[in-house]
Amino acid sequence: MPSQQDPRGPDAPAAPSVRDAVYALLRELGIDTVFGNPGSTELPMFREFPAGWRYVLGLQESVVVGMADGYAQVTRNAALVNLHSAAGLGHAMGNVFTAFKNQTPLLVTAGQQARSMLPFDPYLHAAQATELPRPYVKWSCEPARAQDVPQALARAYYTAMQPPRGPVFVSIPADDWDRPAQFLPARRVSFALAPEPALLAELAQQLRQAQRPVIVAGSGVDRDGAMDWLVELAQRLDIPVHAAPMSARCVFPEDHRLFAGFLPAMRERIVSRLAGHDLVLVVGAPAFTYHVEGQGPCLPAGARLWQLVDDPQLAAWAPEGSALVASIDLALQALLALCEGPRRAPRDQRLRPARPPAAQAMSTEYLLQAIDGWRAEDDVFVEEAPGARGLIQQCLPMRGAGSFYTMASGGLGWGLPAAVGVALGLRRRGSGARVVALLGDGSSMYSIQGLYSAAQWRLPITFIVFNNRGYAALQDFAPVFGYPPGAVPQGTQLPGLDFVRLARGQGVPAQRVDSPAQLPDALRQAREQPGPALLDVALD
Repeated sequence: MPSQQDPRGPDAPAAPSVRDAVYALLRELGIDTVFGNPGSTELPMFREFPAGWRYVLGLQESVVVGMADGYAQVTRNAALVNLHSAAGLGHAMGNVFTAFKNQTPLLVTAGQQARSMLPFDPYLHAAQATELPRPYVKWSCEPARAQDVPQALARAYYTAMQPPRGPVFVSIPADDWDRPAQFLPARRVSFALAPEPALLAELAQQLRQAQRPVIVAGSGVDRDGAMDWLVELAQRLDIPVHAAPMSARCVFPEDHRLFAGFLPAMRERIVSRLAGHDLVLVVGAPAFTYHVEGQGPCLPAGARLWQLVDDPQLAAWAPEGSALVASIDLALQALLALCEGPRRAPRDQRLRPARPPAAQAMSTEYLLQAIDGWRAEDDVFVEEAPGARGLIQQCLPMRGAGSFYTMASGGLGWGLPAAVGVALGLRRRGSGARVVALLGDGSSMYSIQGLYSAAQWRLPITFIVFNNRGYAALQDFAPVFGYPPGAVPQGTQLPGLDFVRLARGQGVPAQRVDSPAQLPDALRQAREQPGPALLDVALD
């Protein structure tokens, strides 16, 4: 049985408080960092803040959740978030939604007014507190009694860490923290899901028999630390690998000979890209994510679908085929043991975009090629530039596990603070890697306050703003909804933003890049900064 000794030491008062019990539990769970933006109902939580803990301040609640999301993904443990009652949680909901779609484990807490006040509809209370974050949290609770708070947080943590991982929510009344409670030891809980042997053997047999199998890999591969196993499987059977539509991580080394490119989020184009394959193995992804309405079959004629996922809901709504619900790493290791060696001629699927010539004006392609030549081997990229995403995929191949993060939700405001969280997570792991944040100008303005946190923690991040003076993704997408060629939809232009002043005002060195000739020196100077730096790149 786990020890129930008082972690405060032999001279501590006889009865621990809820605060004592919660901090002791979180410490055992490997959590010693709080991402927050404090309000009055949260102040009792932080009195007697434990020595050695970190409070990472975000200047707006969506920034707080974005930072925690990036940190949790890198550290592979749930991150603790503290928000202010209903108003703070409301501000944060956009990035709570993104964390849900990213399958990021977050332990989200919010203050509540004192229990004795709740019958009187007090100022800054949260009416129906547990309902506000639904349906984008896995579990939501306001404990019935103060002494139940440690148990509620323990349940929340284990729920967040259970596949498919995701955010959870606990509302905690302000007067609970000083109430007496009992210490609650952390438990050892394994959430590894082994694949069903008979169905796995059938998949292995069909892979061996298929004439032209193909793999479609998604974010679950990197989340489960399974990329090495996927690379080995693809190489052993010489199977090309596509990235699933809207993948939020690097799913396969993009300079590998078997990488076949990125599938679009459109039904007919997916079917066209997979034409000729007789078996489609989808690993760690839905089958499939669509962005616009489509018609017709979901797979090419004659193709069979197999799916390896850790989310039973993805298996449930897949339109056809067979599915194995299991941990991706365990499933791929077991599949490898059942698959024989190479029997197909090696192929090379790599896409090789032509390098653009020296330019007089700054195109997105030119900027990306310059970044590709400038980056270091261990740089980690965080992206929220939807208008440039296709060109990023073409011009800036990601190199493998842990090299790339973006949002799975499509909601803006995640990327800039997530870069801060990723950098904090890398530092926690002892990595000196630099984070490179590729951001649209419109995206940056959703959470520009995140620059303050990057400056305060002196994090090695290069923020590169793709300043095209508008929401380019919407302008590019307009013809799909019937806009004539060249039409600019209302509300999609953003003239006059000065990111240099916005960054410097928060303590981040910054410079404007107006021409290709300025770019090499600007990139070099940004890397020489010991902390963060921002480049405001004016695109033609």
